[in-house]
Amino acid sequence: MAGKLIIISAPSGSGKSTIINFLLKQGLRLRFSISATSRPPRGTERNGVEYYFLTPEEFRSRIANGDFLEYEEVYADKYYGTLKSEVNRILAEGDNVIFDVDVVGGCNIKKFYGERALSIFIQPPSVEELRRRLESRGTDSQEVIESRVRKAEYELSFAGRFDKIIVNDRLEIAEREALDVIRKFLNE
Repeated sequence: MAGKLIIISAPSGSGKSTIINFLLKQGLRLRFSISATSRPPRGTERNGVEYYFLTPEEFRSRIANGDFLEYEEVYADKYYGTLKSEVNRILAEGDNVIFDVDVVGGCNIKKFYGERALSIFIQPPSVEELRRRLESRGTDSQEVIESRVRKAEYELSFAGRFDKIIVNDRLEIAEREALDVIRKFLNE
């Protein structure tokens, strides 16, 4: 059976990464799509493990060649994107692909794959709760938190474009809901 694609998008602080990590442990033959970036590796990051590291010139050349499903220039010369070859490699090996992408990237991947992809939007219970979660992490300045909240308000406007919206009010319930929806989709 040909592999399918699971797209997960959410504002920062919605629990997306935690839910994806839970899903990867559920025996669904899900493999994480490794993104490409033009930023240099940080710490112990390795090419082909955390990211595919490209120079800005290589990234732009691959954009021109149509190698990306989706990409974004987040800052000047700092690109992030999903390589078609990465997705095709995983699908050819008989596995399903799971993506952790921003809302625009999620919409683009869904448009490209259509019914072969399931797009899920993880939504916080409220913007106030999202702000509280970001503050409780203790990792960002107040300025960064306010920037993330503004971005989240924009991202929330995309929720209706996704196949399924899961409100992460209680993590265990959101994880189970995501698992049920994905199991059903994979078995169709």
